Amino acid sequence: MSAPPSAGVPTLAIVGRPNVGKSTLFNRIIGSRRAIVGDEPGITRDRLYGEGEWRGHRLRIVDTGGILPEEKDFIPAEVFRQAKVALEEADAVIMVVDGRTDGIRKIFPISTEHGRGVDDVLDAILEVLLAKKELTTEATESTEEQKSETRRGDETAAEPSETKVAIIGHPNVGKSTLLNRLTGADRAIVSPVPGTTRDAVDEMLERDGRRFRFIDTAGIRRKGKTHLMAEKLSVVMARKHLEAADIALLVIDATEGVSQLDAAIAGYAHESGRSVIIIVNKWDLWCGAGARAREKRVRTGASAPHRQMPADRAAYEQRLRYALKFLSYAPVLFVSASTGKGIEKIFPTLERVAAERRKRIGTGEMNRFLKHVDFDRASVPARQQVKIYYMTQAAVAPPTFVLFTDRKVKLHFSYQRFLENQIRRAFGFVGTPIWIKNRARD
Repeated sequence: MSAPPSAGVPTLAIVGRPNVGKSTLFNRIIGSRRAIVGDEPGITRDRLYGEGEWRGHRLRIVDTGGILPEEKDFIPAEVFRQAKVALEEADAVIMVVDGRTDGIRKIFPISTEHGRGVDDVLDAILEVLLAKKELTTEATESTEEQKSETRRGDETAAEPSETKVAIIGHPNVGKSTLLNRLTGADRAIVSPVPGTTRDAVDEMLERDGRRFRFIDTAGIRRKGKTHLMAEKLSVVMARKHLEAADIALLVIDATEGVSQLDAAIAGYAHESGRSVIIIVNKWDLWCGAGARAREKRVRTGASAPHRQMPADRAAYEQRLRYALKFLSYAPVLFVSASTGKGIEKIFPTLERVAAERRKRIGTGEMNRFLKHVDFDRASVPARQQVKIYYMTQAAVAPPTFVLFTDRKVKLHFSYQRFLENQIRRAFGFVGTPIWIKNRARD
């Protein structure tokens, strides 16, 4: 999507003023609801990428925010800057206007909502591109062959072609700044205004032969705090992109501590089976030079989590882990996305967690391990105790284990937690949740 375009695949930018139907057209061409669409002007802000195909030719499509060149406010100016980047990298441009108010000499009347007239636009675009650059269906066929080979290879490969990493957290914790720092580009608009990011912004990065797709999601708010339809949809899309990711970078604002909302967002990641790395951002504002400002904030009255968080890193992590007990397996990294301090630790941790997520333990090794587990220490009520005959790992990503027991009964949570701790002690699985299921042996 946002990776450098493949050879022979032209880039098509969609531009225009706010609320003229650019995102609806973008979704129509790529065949999915990638962009948030609504009646409120200015919903799209960052560049969005997708791929479409027309008459045997692949196209790389870029959706942009509504352009208001004369506006000097920060957000409209940043939207314009993002749109200019799209224009510079485009091979062809579709300028969308509102047919009820704008008049242009050569126009294509279309209905993006119903798809009428879109085929004429794409035919005209192909005509321009074919005149500019030779495009053949052979390129598409060879690409399809490559995709087929990749799919066949993926069936036996231990690792996927890319690792999807969702950057999650509540508004204004520094998610977009972190994306820009990780990718080394101003990929997402950054402002002190909470809720600046609405559509999920993704960027592909290759590092040491490994491919990572970072997805900057909109800040997740409490239900009662979302009023505009665009905000409600952005939260829904953020949850959707989280569930499609392999790893979640849970961003916590060091100056605020862990809130109930942070814990709820962490719960979404944990329950959906995503691997998790906790990123404590703005650490430079909480310790060292930022200590005086912090003390001033405490004296003037701050939130309860803020007052309770210590300045010492080890003590801070201990308090954080107490607040997020269910993420005991998640590594914690202290960083400053704005200055770049500590960012170098993220990529090695991502590689390690990605490998742990796909780790598979053989059945023989699991059952040798099982023989040495003292289940009497699990403190399970007698009526819910089961006899385990054997155990196997049924899946990876996340690691899923199946116990074959003497009777069909739901495992007591103490039993499950005890066994999970024993598995982690023996085999690791750093950064990833472990799912345990049981099945009565026939």
